[in-house]
Amino acid sequence: MRIAAAQLNQIVGDFRGNVDRIIAAAREAVARGARVLLTPELSLAGYPPEDLLLRAAFLRGCEQALAAVCEASAGLDLYLVLGHPRRRDARRYNGASLVYRGRVIGEYDKHELPNYDVFDEDRYYEPADRPLVFEVDGVRFGMAVCEDFWFPHVPARARAAGAQVLLALNASPFHLNKQHERLDVARANVCSQGLPMLAANLVGGQDELVFDGLSFALDAGGELRAQAPAFREDLLVVEVSEGAHPHFAPGAVQPAPLLEEQVYGALVLGVRDYLGKNGFPGALIGMSGGIDSALTLAIAVDALGPAKVRAVMMPSRYTADISLADARDMAGRVGVRYDEISIEPCFEAFLATLAGEFRGLAPDATEENIQARVRGTLMMALSNKSGSIVLTTGNKSEMAVGYCTLYGDMAGGFAVIKDIAKTMVYRLARWRNAQGEVIPERIITRAPSAELRAGQTDQDSLPPYEVLDAIMQMYMEDNRSIEEIEAAGHPRAVIDRVVRLIRVSEYKRRQSPVGIRVTHRAFGRDWRYPITSRFTD
Repeated sequence: MRIAAAQLNQIVGDFRGNVDRIIAAAREAVARGARVLLTPELSLAGYPPEDLLLRAAFLRGCEQALAAVCEASAGLDLYLVLGHPRRRDARRYNGASLVYRGRVIGEYDKHELPNYDVFDEDRYYEPADRPLVFEVDGVRFGMAVCEDFWFPHVPARARAAGAQVLLALNASPFHLNKQHERLDVARANVCSQGLPMLAANLVGGQDELVFDGLSFALDAGGELRAQAPAFREDLLVVEVSEGAHPHFAPGAVQPAPLLEEQVYGALVLGVRDYLGKNGFPGALIGMSGGIDSALTLAIAVDALGPAKVRAVMMPSRYTADISLADARDMAGRVGVRYDEISIEPCFEAFLATLAGEFRGLAPDATEENIQARVRGTLMMALSNKSGSIVLTTGNKSEMAVGYCTLYGDMAGGFAVIKDIAKTMVYRLARWRNAQGEVIPERIITRAPSAELRAGQTDQDSLPPYEVLDAIMQMYMEDNRSIEEIEAAGHPRAVIDRVVRLIRVSEYKRRQSPVGIRVTHRAFGRDWRYPITSRFTD
């Protein structure tokens, strides 16, 4: 017998489109001889629907979508497992329906509701505790929804109810090396029960989240028998033997990407889906001749194609000639429209307007920020006229310590590398060039600078990025104490400085654009620190 997992790129609230993609997958599954088709978590609604779940009209839309799938699949000899929100007795559940020949013949609701990191399911759903087991051609299948298999209880209940194979509907967001975690957890909690497992994972971008796919089939011994590709839709079909102990036959195992390829693939998919699903005709990127804007441009072109990307260089009196040359070189390599708009007239006008207010005061960061804000205003004006969205170019290291300008370089609609530490920016740039050199080597090797004053480099204001990123990761991502960071060999004065900057920059980050999440803890959903606080440790 064959069973299949549909790795779908669904859109929140796109009921018609979601149904169409499910039915197309169902027909392909039947054509390939599958008897069971598993879809991702909340595949009818899209994931995560967040507070749309509080609207009765949205839930009615989900119910109508389920009816549409039933009608469209009535002629198919296929057991179809659909993920969707369910209402029962005025309560909401993160559930699934088993559909066969146009009728719902079984229902299952999620037991374990995650309420950490990006998850907030206690806000929306009630937990359930009833297993569902159904039989097809002599094989008994149990069900789980994502978090259910991250604990042993649900697989154990399914096995006790007679299940021989576990089917898991997933909407598991990507972060670095997430697939290794999924497989390890499945082996510990499912395979240890003697159950093979097929998981269908969502793929695609949804606001700051990216879902990487990599749907998989594990045999009861924990061996990976089949795996779908990362970052694209797919139908994974596996063979199941019948008998007292069903097992999966070896199938195609698409390898999980290596680290830099994972991250780059997530960023490309995140940009493509954010613009595509929200209807933006293209992207605008403010070029500086530096590494951050160069990497952002490369990602945007790989996501959208050069025809939909425009690069704008806005030089000032402090812009180095090599920055102009490198920006022109980069734009030429990737084939995008490139323009240069000097900010000098605007900058001079601001200085003249403020001359009376600034009389007797030495130039400082105020004048630097005016330049950044002139650039932000120009970029947003171009965005308003063209309809294209501004992709900001600030990285996680800068966002952590506030090395960015409100309404300046932070102005825009989508922050592509917001969760990418500066040291990872360099790794990604070199990885991308290894696939085909699009970033001029000098951009990678020269010292980074905001070029807002003469002779400026980032390290005038910040610790070396290797040090900054290590402290940021330990404090912000890993939640380590200052004492633990110091024990790892970092000077206490540098730690205190970095932690203070992280703390006092919270008000800036709250006003930054949404950006793609690639680590297990990003600024945004994962990080909910108060702006007003006197806690200093």
